Amino acid sequence: MTQFTDLGLAEPLLRAISAEGYRTPTPIQAEAIPAMLAGRDILGIAQTGTGKTAAFVLPLLDRIARRRARPGARSCGALILAPTRELAAQIADNIRTYGRFLRPSVAVVVGGVKPGPQIRALAPGVDIVVATPGRLLDHLSSGVIRLDRTTAVVLDEGDQMLDLGFAPAIRRIMNRLPANRQTVLMSATMPRPIRALARDYQSDPVTIAVTPAATPIARIDQRVMHVDRAGKRRVLTALLADPAVERAIVFTRTKRGADKVNRYLQMAGLSAAAIHGNKSQGQRERVLAAFRSGHTTILVATDIAARGIDVDDISHIVNYELPNVAESYVHRIGRTARAGRAGIAVTLCDPAERGLLRDIERLIGNTLDRHAISLEASRPVPGEPEPAAAPPKKTGGKRHGRARSAQQTQATVRSNRKQAHHADAPAPGPARRPGRIGPERTGGDAAVTVAAAAV
Repeated sequence: MTQFTDLGLAEPLLRAISAEGYRTPTPIQAEAIPAMLAGRDILGIAQTGTGKTAAFVLPLLDRIARRRARPGARSCGALILAPTRELAAQIADNIRTYGRFLRPSVAVVVGGVKPGPQIRALAPGVDIVVATPGRLLDHLSSGVIRLDRTTAVVLDEGDQMLDLGFAPAIRRIMNRLPANRQTVLMSATMPRPIRALARDYQSDPVTIAVTPAATPIARIDQRVMHVDRAGKRRVLTALLADPAVERAIVFTRTKRGADKVNRYLQMAGLSAAAIHGNKSQGQRERVLAAFRSGHTTILVATDIAARGIDVDDISHIVNYELPNVAESYVHRIGRTARAGRAGIAVTLCDPAERGLLRDIERLIGNTLDRHAISLEASRPVPGEPEPAAAPPKKTGGKRHGRARSAQQTQATVRSNRKQAHHADAPAPGPARRPGRIGPERTGGDAAVTVAAAAV
């Protein structure tokens, strides 16, 4: 079996790796590190949790260890592009961890924060810049940084950057780099635009696919529950109230949806917090710190904000809403079953999302296990809006009386719709035992109960 000592890394790096308790590289590390040390371009298909960050960070640090020439002013020796601020911060942390005995200079260049500290950090020149494309372009345009002396570039989570619309920015950045450089492209999936980037900006790359493209990790128990949209929040509450859920991420499609779900879970007495692009950098960092420490056990997130969440012991992933892009499902569930552990991914699918579910099952080449939801009589949950009462029945009367009744009925419907729109969360009420949730609004006094086998 290959050991890190067999890969040809510099001694300070081997000491740092050993200090972290690692001895054996992951499959992508075992293949990518020697190829990068040999100067080859890399096209890597690797999912979250496979160790791909160290696969490119260690060779970049090895280059610094062997070539201690300081970069010139306003330049960098290596550039790493990432789709989100959280992922950029995570990569920078990895660089500092593995480079502890080298002390490389690292600058994180991201949006959402004041540019002044970044400008000052870049001024003397740095060994490695970790950046999101938008803010880096701003600094390039203003002359804060130059890339004509950069010898290596890494595009991490390439498919996600393209999904976010960064393709034009990436091409503008790549065109600023010298032709004689090393280019590494990492992606969980390999759609056509990624292959086009590889064709345009790489030279005879080594292709490394540690798992089939877009195939989820086998250790994840994937399940789907078919539920009406109106009942999703109560099913979600029952799932997350189960003691087996140690730490969970709930995915929504929109930022507004994440806030709504988060408020609902908090009102249900669960320890939850939301993270998305509308949060300030400070807010996002505090939420992630609470989640990593265990102070918060449930994180409600959008796909974009979830990039960079580096927590190994996430037991459950819940897809509250299915992603519009099937490949995003792979990224979502890859947040669990890390570091050799198992995990559970539950998808709540309403009738309007069944087409998206078919796309996911077609992509992964597998049918998700169906789990039942049963109904039993129960009282309404305090704070839930009651079903609208039927308008009084008219047995006769004058024509103008019937017209007035129709107007009243329409007004009642509008009022009920408005009430339902504002009923984002149940009012605080007595504690409910795990597995019990409130009534379907369309089902009278019936309450949804998730089958015991569901979690």
